[in-house]
Amino acid sequence: MPELLDLPDRSAKPREHGITHVLDRGLSLSEVDGMVEVAGAFIDVVKLGWGTALATGNLKPKLARYREHGLPVVLGGTLTELAIGQDRLDRLIEWLRELEIGMIEISDGTITIPHERKLELIHRCAAEFRVLSEVGSKDDTRIMAPYRWVELIGQELEAGAWKVIAEARESGNVGIFRHDGEVRMGLIDEIAHAVAPERVLFEAPRKEQQVWFVRRFGANVNLGNVFPSDVLSLETIRLGLRSDTAGAGAIVSADE
Repeated sequence: MPELLDLPDRSAKPREHGITHVLDRGLSLSEVDGMVEVAGAFIDVVKLGWGTALATGNLKPKLARYREHGLPVVLGGTLTELAIGQDRLDRLIEWLRELEIGMIEISDGTITIPHERKLELIHRCAAEFRVLSEVGSKDDTRIMAPYRWVELIGQELEAGAWKVIAEARESGNVGIFRHDGEVRMGLIDEIAHAVAPERVLFEAPRKEQQVWFVRRFGANVNLGNVFPSDVLSLETIRLGLRSDTAGAGAIVSADE
C-alpha cells in the first residue's frame, strides 16, 4: 500500500484481532478466485453458511481452492447443532478431519443445548480444533439480559473458545441488533466492559453496523458475517477511506 495517507494501523495476518469473517453462501470457484483477487489480503476466516457444506456441488474443490489461497474455513454452526441434536457429533468431527478443516463453530442458536453441555463440547473440541463458539439466539423473540451475555461469553472463552461470536444472523436484525438493525448499544457496552473486545467476533453484515463498530472500537475490531462483495468496502471503513469513518477523531479505541 503506498504511503500516501496517514491511515490507522492494521493488524497483519495471521490476525488475532481485526478479523474479517466472511460468509460464503454458495460461491463458485471463479467467485472465490474473484473475491481473493480483489480483497484476499483482508479475509481471515470463511464460513460456509448454515448446512451449505452438505448441499453444495463443489465442496471439495472449493475447500482446496481456499487452502491454495491460505484462507481457513469453518462450517456453519447450524450444521454442528444438527449433528449434536442427532447425536452425530463424532461423525461430523471425523468428516472435518477428512476435509482437513481445522476450525469448528459450536452454537446453540437453533436448538436448545444445556450450557454445561455446550461448555463440555467447546473444551473437548478445543483440544483438536480452533473453536468459534456463538452466543445469542436466532429467534428474535428471545431477548437475553446483557449480564447473561457477559456470563456466557466469559464461560465459553474459559472453556477454550478462540473467539466468541456475538449473534446477529446474516440479516443483522437479531441478537446484538434490534429488529430494525440498530445496534443494542447498552448491550455492547456491557460486553466490552467485561470482556476484551478482541476476544469477541461481532456479526455485522450491514454497512451501517460495520461503521458503528469501527467507530466504537477502532480499525481492528473483529467483524463477522461479512458478505464477499463487501470485504473491500469494510476495509475502507476500517482505514477511514470512506466518509463514514474519515477525519480526525472518527476512529476511536475501545478505551475511549
